[in-house]
Amino acid sequence: MISRARRAPAPVDITPLIDIIFQLVLFFMVSTTFVAAPGIHVDLPRSSAEVILRDRQDVNLWVTSEGSVYLEDHPVTWEALTAALVSAATRNSETLVIVKGDKAVDYGRVVAVMDLARASGLTRLAIATEARAQGGGRSAASGSEESD
Repeated sequence: MISRARRAPAPVDITPLIDIIFQLVLFFMVSTTFVAAPGIHVDLPRSSAEVILRDRQDVNLWVTSEGSVYLEDHPVTWEALTAALVSAATRNSETLVIVKGDKAVDYGRVVAVMDLARASGLTRLAIATEARAQGGGRSAASGSEESD
């Protein structure tokens, strides 16, 4: 009778698999772009007020030093802004409108944008400012909220 000696099973080496996964993670980390803030440059005024917590449904408006109005990173006309604000008020009347006006913009332009939001049915308004504290980070929406 012929007997064969049983061999021990060969161990599976997972080192190459770990190397490939590590390289993929590095590749995606290097090739991914992170957008911290939109490309709209607005020089916010400084304030020492507390930071207001933001919600994903907040409406972000920018008023540039030239007086242009941006809604969520896109330039808008006055009519398109009106329609968007009415739509936001229809979805949720408690939506917070954060106005980020450049400190060089005419004050009347910022007030006109805020009046338009209020006329559209959105009564929770905030003016964004830049924090005065050391560290220089920008606050999302500092200042006081207005409500009727």
